[in-house]
Amino acid sequence: MKLTIIRLETFSDQDRICLGKIWPDRVPAESALDDTHRLYVARFNGRLLAAVRVTLSEHQGELRDLCVREVTRRRGVGQYLLEEVMRDNPQVSRWLLSKAGAEESLEMAAFAKALGFTSREQGWVRG
Repeated sequence: MKLTIIRLETFSDQDRICLGKIWPDRVPAESALDDTHRLYVARFNGRLLAAVRVTLSEHQGELRDLCVREVTRRRGVGQYLLEEVMRDNPQVSRWLLSKAGAEESLEMAAFAKALGFTSREQGWVRG
């Protein structure tokens, strides 16, 4: 099967299990999702491999809690996820990849830089 990026608005039982593996301590509630607060996921073979929370505000977007399941990392899943999120929201000209909820690591900084983000105190900015 093909890796697909989708905006998840309702959760199946399997989605809840997978989200619990991605974010063991902070699975979002469906009721918290709307046109401004979104959840995008990478799905492969019926399983969620990565997720990111997106908050939109006019021409700005914030990417929070980006996480790729550890067994899937370093295979381009996170990059594909963020590229599709940005493509799905063409009205956004400035993106912030928030450090809040993200793992602090040299790998995350290198990942952000590879995607064209510049380091700032609150996270990485693009645009």
